[in-house]
Amino acid sequence: MRARAIRDGRRLGLAALGMIVALGPAAAHAEPVAGPRAPQRTHEVKAGDTLTALAKKYDVTVSALVKANRLPSTNAPLKVGRRLVIPGPEPMVAQRAAAPTPTGAVRQVTVSATARAPARLVLAVPDFDQAMPPFVWPAEGPVISTFGHRKSGWHGGIDIKAPPGTLVQAAAAGIVVVSGVEARYGLVVKIEHRDGFVTVYAHNDVNLVEPGDRVKAGEIIALVGRTGRATTDHLHFEIRREGHAYNPLYLLPLPPRIAQVEEEMDQGLPHE
Repeated sequence: MRARAIRDGRRLGLAALGMIVALGPAAAHAEPVAGPRAPQRTHEVKAGDTLTALAKKYDVTVSALVKANRLPSTNAPLKVGRRLVIPGPEPMVAQRAAAPTPTGAVRQVTVSATARAPARLVLAVPDFDQAMPPFVWPAEGPVISTFGHRKSGWHGGIDIKAPPGTLVQAAAAGIVVVSGVEARYGLVVKIEHRDGFVTVYAHNDVNLVEPGDRVKAGEIIALVGRTGRATTDHLHFEIRREGHAYNPLYLLPLPPRIAQVEEEMDQGLPHE
């Protein structure tokens, strides 16, 4: 019996050694299994609570609250006394497109988890179901600066390269809420769409709409320029919802039209 136990032990030892070799040196120094997970956060709904306010309080997105609690929509009423599950923070890992490789394929660069994004920038792929308007591209041209982390900081939109005077069109039907000048955006137009979406069109040479104007998807609203803090003619474009900025490349029709990334298209452009 003892001899059989020794043989079995040797076989198990060889098997474990084989696993370490297959997995590499890291397996030999693996950390012990973590203890029990932290208890799940919940919130008891009180009078006056809204999804937007709760998302801001707990530093999560409204869509994450809707998904975690299986609510019918982002506008679902909250019943006083109900306990809502508060999801954990989004994983702080994102990908942005970098310069094309010699074969033309787009190389993906992983952003370090230590480079923490501002709370208002949502790096994860959004899940809006049917709530999202059918966005169209706001201008013709390649994307030369993407959403997310850049050497100069965080970028809350995309930059579309285009010659001066190129037509800028509304990405979806809506109402113009801003048409004016802002310090770093230069001439800027902002359009409010259904379900709380807002699009931003910055560095324009000329704005062709006024606040209060109703526009259709594809309607001309401005001309491309380089006003404000910009190093060349291009359109800076953002998609926002309920105080958060989302990656337009996740929400616009394919193909994404990525070109070689230029880090300094918007000079220190803030994304408050």
